Amino acid sequence: MSDIRSLGYLKVQTRDVDRWRELVVDGLGMAVGSGPDGDGLYLRIDERRSRLQVLPGEVDKVLAVGWEVRDQFALRAVRDQLEKAGVPVRELSQEEADHRDVERAITFVDPAGTTVEVFFGPVLDHSPVVTPHGGRFVTGPAGLGHVVLPTPHFQETYDFYTEVLGFLPRGAIRLGGPGAPGPARRVRFLGINQRHHSLAICPAPPSEGPGMVHLMMEVDTLDAVGQALDRVGRLGFSISSTLGRHTNDKMVSFYVRAPGGWDVEFGTEGMLVDESHFTAEEITADSYWGHDWSGSEPLAAFTPES
Repeated sequence: MSDIRSLGYLKVQTRDVDRWRELVVDGLGMAVGSGPDGDGLYLRIDERRSRLQVLPGEVDKVLAVGWEVRDQFALRAVRDQLEKAGVPVRELSQEEADHRDVERAITFVDPAGTTVEVFFGPVLDHSPVVTPHGGRFVTGPAGLGHVVLPTPHFQETYDFYTEVLGFLPRGAIRLGGPGAPGPARRVRFLGINQRHHSLAICPAPPSEGPGMVHLMMEVDTLDAVGQALDRVGRLGFSISSTLGRHTNDKMVSFYVRAPGGWDVEFGTEGMLVDESHFTAEEITADSYWGHDWSGSEPLAAFTPES
């Protein structure tokens, strides 16, 4: 089992902070948190000062995926594994750690080109979380949610997360379906806690900037999902996928297109994995029902660069 416990935070850069605010605050109901960049948007859904950090910039890209460990001993163990594998690792300065509201953190780059940060000791905000629409997000031991990352170096990326960082295989889906001609290409789902997957990796063409396929966040009721779906529609956001239930994690969710060409999955009723008897399986359909992608715009991660 990995020393990494959960997805702690996600840092993204965008050309349109205001539109992100409309999506995640007015639409999805996250609370505005606090952070060091006065022009940035820091989103709060629990006692952490921020789980999602949206910072202004000239291009849309993922700045860092932050994974949480238990303590300084676990952080040292992760660093030892990385260095043993020949991965360059840098410890963040105290100022950098303070900006992330953590006690200590290390940073490195994964084979997909994504900046990864591993930390312990998140700083808590004990004031009430006042979300604009009264929603309650599912975090705690399960963390922020999950991220799906694109990679042109699929096998290397998969081996890195499983063999170096200790993520557990939680199944796959074959691109093109079971009858697709070989060699088989799969999206693979990886877990580190009871959430079915905290990370998925997807084969993708090379790209200059670190990208993302989607971020998933979970709330505690189906009504909260449905109400958010209504709100983002009224705000003029593109619905990438209609409401549906996934076959692997059983999540009832919809997908909405965020500024920058990524999706946010917003769902409820995700399954909890009992690792004592779980086996990794290959699903042959993404969903039991719903999740109609026919109206989806192309994702930035799969759009050829001009």
